[in-house]
Amino acid sequence: MNGLPIRIENLDVSYGDVPVLHGIDLTVAPGEFIALLGASGCGKTTLLRALAGFIPVADGHIEVGGEPVGTLPPERRNMAMMFQSYALWPHMNAAQNIGYGLRLRRWPKARIAERVREMVALVGLEGLERRNVTRLSGGQRQRVALARALAIDPPILLLDEPLSNLDARIRQNMRHEVRSLQQRLGLTAILVTHDREEAMSMADRMVILDTGRIAQVGTPEEVYQRPDTAFVAAFMGAENAYPVNVRRANGAVFVSGPHVAGETRLPFAASLDERGVHCPAGNGGPMVARFRSEAAALVESARLPEDHLALAGRVTRQSYLGNVYRHSVRVGEHEFLVDHPRRIAADRTVAVCIPAGALNLFEPDPASDRLPSPHPHPYPSPVTGPDPVAADAAGGRAPSPPTLAKETRQ
Repeated sequence: MNGLPIRIENLDVSYGDVPVLHGIDLTVAPGEFIALLGASGCGKTTLLRALAGFIPVADGHIEVGGEPVGTLPPERRNMAMMFQSYALWPHMNAAQNIGYGLRLRRWPKARIAERVREMVALVGLEGLERRNVTRLSGGQRQRVALARALAIDPPILLLDEPLSNLDARIRQNMRHEVRSLQQRLGLTAILVTHDREEAMSMADRMVILDTGRIAQVGTPEEVYQRPDTAFVAAFMGAENAYPVNVRRANGAVFVSGPHVAGETRLPFAASLDERGVHCPAGNGGPMVARFRSEAAALVESARLPEDHLALAGRVTRQSYLGNVYRHSVRVGEHEFLVDHPRRIAADRTVAVCIPAGALNLFEPDPASDRLPSPHPHPYPSPVTGPDPVAADAAGGRAPSPPTLAKETRQ
């Protein structure tokens, strides 16, 4: 079955008297893969479950395929859901779990057996059909859960952090397998995840949620390279922040401030295709510069690259990450993490050089400048007894450093 479009309009959800989602507006095209991304507690799983019909909405409108579904029970919404814990029946083998939803739909035994064989072949579980799910690996259990969801031929697939219990190597492989199956079958898919790499590698578009509201919607490239807010920039990895003074003139951005060599002229990028400073709001004055550790470089000489913002600082410590050394650099009262291919000794004077294309400038705002936690919360064991929601889904329901001079072109 081909995917169906989804439209969510002005959706509010509360848990008792506590509001969780506020005015959510989102349109999903048929066959599109959307990732809901945000810190723990931002409301992404609540949004997914409200869409599936497992949580009542306080206000708003949900349409699937042009038809309102807000009052329909889960089994009539044309959706299947994969859960974080997989929600597999531990007393059943792989084939029985895959066919569970079909039995609830009262399919004939012969038709169930044929459909289970199709799903086993689709997800690569040949030879494991009769094995109890408690004797399967994490990756194999994930395939069983995926096959069970796909067995009912849903036009919409909802994924609630289904890869979070897998180790890193298997998780990377499963990202590509799930995405490949979604594209081959033409399903509309919505994934909940806290992992930005997972979201970027799988989704056509990403939806960043911040305390129950949508902070930004866009392609992975748009959200990563041109974040709308300081919160989005921080969540997408630009956790280094430094206060500067900004002046915009003649298509350029002029940056000055403590530990900056004079007033630095940098190119301004008005679109994703241009390479330059991203400054979504404000024409100048006090601003906050944000950048990623991997985007910056450490320079020990007085000759600095052009079209870079250079901050003079001192190395305080470093750690080895395998392919790079991650250095902690103190610039005034601020501490930055910057990657470098070789180890630089502590107390050495360096310049933290950020290319214009990796620099994001935002107006100071304590509310939006908080750092989201990049660490996920612990998750339960992958094989657990199914809860009522799972059963419904299966059934289809330091000193100041010296000033550094800029390099000039010869």
